[in-house]
Amino acid sequence: MAFTFSEKDYQTIAKVLGSEFRHIDQSCRLVLENKEEKRKLSLEIYNDIPIGKRKGNLISVYTSSTHMQLHFCSGYVASDMLGEVTFMAECGEKLSGLIIEKGAGCSLYSNVDAEILSGDFTQLGPEVMLSGIALSLAESILPDK
Repeated sequence: MAFTFSEKDYQTIAKVLGSEFRHIDQSCRLVLENKEEKRKLSLEIYNDIPIGKRKGNLISVYTSSTHMQLHFCSGYVASDMLGEVTFMAECGEKLSGLIIEKGAGCSLYSNVDAEILSGDFTQLGPEVMLSGIALSLAESILPDK
């Protein structure tokens, strides 16, 4: 069975990010604002909606200068310690991860080889190392890893 977000998932995510979700039509939306660093973002989770010919989860992030989407989100990891939530999507041996920070920051890593998550990061170039380290937190939720 495919992953779907439950009310408990929304509560967990909201707690880590220090905000609250509002249910709007087919989505749940929360807004993060970091006045000190003049950042604001909106996170929307569309649970089990039609995406092309299939159904899945869609994660959308809006900032003043960016719009990002993660299609077919297959899970997430919420870290109180890091103050961030990592949403993951898989396609074969490739992973994409969208990381939302409590301080209204976000990062996207797309089409990353799954094997680098459990490899020796010191053997990677610095330009590749960051994606492996950032997404390794979510390795525990990936099937057959």
